[in-house]
Amino acid sequence: MSSEANLLPLIVEPEQLAEQLDAPSLLIIDVPLKAESHEQGHVPGAVLLDHKRLLRGTGEVPNEVPDEEALSALFSSLGLTRDTHVVAYDDEGGGWAGRLLWTLELIGHTRYSYLNGGIHAWRAAGLPESTESSAPTPSDYQAEMLHPEVAIDRIELAERLGEKGFAIWDARTRAEYDGEKGDNKRLGHIPGAVNLDWTDAMDKERDLRIRDYAELVTELEALGLTPDMEVVTHCQTHHRSGFTWLVGKALGFEKMRAYAGSWKEWGNRDDTPVEK
Repeated sequence: MSSEANLLPLIVEPEQLAEQLDAPSLLIIDVPLKAESHEQGHVPGAVLLDHKRLLRGTGEVPNEVPDEEALSALFSSLGLTRDTHVVAYDDEGGGWAGRLLWTLELIGHTRYSYLNGGIHAWRAAGLPESTESSAPTPSDYQAEMLHPEVAIDRIELAERLGEKGFAIWDARTRAEYDGEKGDNKRLGHIPGAVNLDWTDAMDKERDLRIRDYAELVTELEALGLTPDMEVVTHCQTHHRSGFTWLVGKALGFEKMRAYAGSWKEWGNRDDTPVEK
């Protein structure tokens, strides 16, 4: 195991990553919203991941987590090993990259980092890009849900609404939260949830990096979310909330969880409480 990649923090800046591109233990994964973004240019050596593979894809809640067998196949195809340090990034400010890192946390693979700002920050730093596709060396990775506590299901969530020290961060737009728009049987939000749109945690002046930590902590505290609380984040499909889960972790919230069913599940049932 190269000690180099060990030094990478959870949130890594482009220049820090550029210095370690040759570390043998490094696996850089580009999980863009649009595959063309990868073809136009990516971090040298980065492998492309189709974000759909992070979702179950079938059933009433297709955005649920794939089963262990599917995750084993996915991470084996990417060449993941126990010693690998994963650096994830995307082309949209951290949604899919965050969902990937959350999935790694779920299976107990905690050696990972996020490239702050993704490809936008990399490009803005003037760092070299590649247009050649990198084929990973397949591995035999057996995924198990070793950290199931980073996920929460609808039943536990419903039971714990209103509990002291337990909070819900809805990462959707204000209009979705207020029930003014959405593509669900029922519109609105989970009772007691607070709203901070995922894009409001990005710094538009700094290539979509995570905003100033002190400012974000102050904003979240004003909403009633503090680092000592157990905070569940969600959106419509746990894509945007992949980023807010990651932001919470970066800010020192130690009990960040995510509801993968998200509003896709909650808003399409008749037995879930909804507020507007």
